Amino acid sequence: MNVEEFNSETDSDYSSYWRDWFISSRGHEYFCEIDEEYLTDRFNLTGLNTEVQYYQYALDLVTDVFDFECNDDMREQIEKSARHLYGLVHARYIITTRGLQKMLEKYKKCDFGRCPRVLCSGQPLLPIGLSDLPNVKSVKLYCGRCEDVYVPKSSRHAVIDGAYFGASFPHILFQVYPQLIPQKSTERHIPRCFGFKVHASAALIRWQEQQRVAQRRRLIEAGVEVPTPEEAERMQDSDDGEEEEVDPAEVEEKQPSW
Repeated sequence: MNVEEFNSETDSDYSSYWRDWFISSRGHEYFCEIDEEYLTDRFNLTGLNTEVQYYQYALDLVTDVFDFECNDDMREQIEKSARHLYGLVHARYIITTRGLQKMLEKYKKCDFGRCPRVLCSGQPLLPIGLSDLPNVKSVKLYCGRCEDVYVPKSSRHAVIDGAYFGASFPHILFQVYPQLIPQKSTERHIPRCFGFKVHASAALIRWQEQQRVAQRRRLIEAGVEVPTPEEAERMQDSDDGEEEEVDPAEVEEKQPSW
């Protein structure tokens, strides 16, 4: 869907023409509509003129005062800049009182999806950026129950720049609305074999065996102990068949390879 396909008949309909088109487009479901008063306050746009190409034209398009005659290629570039400008302003807007209220309504309706972790019991997600800088990381989804992040299911959402939401948004939302902080899940998956729990000491035994083997290797390399034929063969294989004498003075510099 492009701007030309979004028809408007009256001046009142045209007052929010571009923003209505942007919000209603497929793949933009994570965005909320930015109030016109916020967009027209230049203080809220501080510093963005250096971040966005064709900044003034893009701003005019977003605020629906664009009247520049240009060819199709130029128009496409300006629309691209307008989408980028809207995203950068969006990251600032959603941490304001009004923006938090709008995103809260979307959160309550599960517009951002639910946590894929089974033991989170369908906890609603919030969009988050792993970086506040544009063109670094795509948007991810944050779960307040398990406090982990996930990739959006839809490929249309997975390509949205994470900077359009910022790394602080979910945490600010929960600070402003602490009653919404989900209770942490105490459930954990318990490994079982044929119904029997896998004993925790099994992992400890495996780790101790690895440490024992590594320690014996160091003692053999230091000449303190004599390797068995099997150990000597394994050491020879690990050295790619090359036999060399171990200098005890170099033992401290060597790293175990098994």
